[in-house]
Amino acid sequence: GLVREIVAAGYFGVTGPMSAFTVAFQVPNLIRALFADAALQPAFVPIFTEQIEKGNVREAFRLASTMLLLVTMVLGAITAVFILGASFIMPLFAPGFTAATESLMVVLSQIIFPILILLGVTGVVVGILNSYDRFGAFAISPFFWNVTIIAVVVATVPLFPEDKQIYAYAVGVLAGTLVQLLIPTWDLRNTPFKLTFKVDFRDPDVRRVLLLMIPVTLSLGLINFNLLVNSFFGSLVSDEAPAAIDKAFRIYQLPQGIFSVAIATVLFPTLARFATRRDWDSLRQTLGKGMRQIVFVLVPATAAILVLSEPMIRVVFERGEFGPAQTELVSTALFWFAFSLPTNGMFLLLSRTFFGLQQPWIPTWIAAGNLAVTAGASALLYKPFGVAGIVAATAIATAVSVLLQTMLLRPRVGGIELRRLIDSTVRIALGSVALAIVSYEAWDLLDHLLGRGLAGQVISLGVGLGLGGLAYLACCRLLRVPELDQVVALVRRRS
Repeated sequence: GLVREIVAAGYFGVTGPMSAFTVAFQVPNLIRALFADAALQPAFVPIFTEQIEKGNVREAFRLASTMLLLVTMVLGAITAVFILGASFIMPLFAPGFTAATESLMVVLSQIIFPILILLGVTGVVVGILNSYDRFGAFAISPFFWNVTIIAVVVATVPLFPEDKQIYAYAVGVLAGTLVQLLIPTWDLRNTPFKLTFKVDFRDPDVRRVLLLMIPVTLSLGLINFNLLVNSFFGSLVSDEAPAAIDKAFRIYQLPQGIFSVAIATVLFPTLARFATRRDWDSLRQTLGKGMRQIVFVLVPATAAILVLSEPMIRVVFERGEFGPAQTELVSTALFWFAFSLPTNGMFLLLSRTFFGLQQPWIPTWIAAGNLAVTAGASALLYKPFGVAGIVAATAIATAVSVLLQTMLLRPRVGGIELRRLIDSTVRIALGSVALAIVSYEAWDLLDHLLGRGLAGQVISLGVGLGLGGLAYLACCRLLRVPELDQVVALVRRRS
């Protein structure tokens, strides 16, 4: 994904066309969150898993087959509506765009919208795989999604006129999403699942999934609305601002996607099983360990971004159409995104825990509050602070949401090992301060010695982060952070 963003930045920079693509992709991505994979999995997995646990294999397979057909029909209809009405619908999401940027956004959205159908089918397929504790195929499929996009962009950009070369990116996304579906579908052969053409829309389990999807859809959809809120207010700042925020978000998503999303995805079926069995002790222990692992990884990542956001953006993006002024704009957004790294990781895991408990209305209302705080704070901050104010609003809303989730979850599961979490967080924060100091000083020294050539930047940033990481691990060892011992034990077992 990082390589994909580097390639896109080199071709398209942070410009009006790139902002048009950003919004054109975010709108179907929001609909995906409402009706496709992100909403389907939390609603489908607990019920499918429950039937498997009870030995009702035939009923579970009929449920999955019915959902596959239903999802294809519903998302096909939604896709048709959005493609036909794009010229009326899309301008609502970016009212500040110029006429040329708006027109480009409409066409790009019409190219991208068919991914909805593909992602809906992917959601059911991946839900089946996760219920059988198979995560590998879907974990690797985003790699091939990105490779496909890069290949299509490089091969087809020269085929388009200069003012329409961004179309290559949209075509690449469509092709990559098809590849991303085919890989987990192929892995279904390693499960007992058999597709059946005997579907039953009156199946009570189908109704349970759909009813559970309502709050899940609202919850996850409201979360994804935050990105559109950023783009909405960004378009009022400048044509370049939505693309700048999106570029920063992609770097922000790197540690988020590698660690917190992975932890939440892997633990979700386990939490759902413990909730079904009412094994609260095991659920608390699993949840507590997951929260501490997220803190162990994302607090130092936050520290690194806070002190090195500008050199990170410079070494990753600054080439081709991406210049120094764009580096400053994107690094400002990344700096403020960093504050929400640990809290967003917690938000994902705690939301999945409520879904596993089949109490999804709680994170739904919290997500609604999150959106309201994000929109309100953005409206207050975008004029005086520009991009920084918009992204800071997201960080404020996420922190408030996690606080509410924690308060509401504790009485439902008999506690969440909060004392251990606070103890580990304090120690990890001290180690992260050491990381920040060492990383910045090492980078600053080498930056002056080696200059701003690509090789010099890579060395100075890499050595700075490496030495900072070693300082962090040394402090965690000295402070006896338990999560470090867990990682070391895991590595030893693997080797």
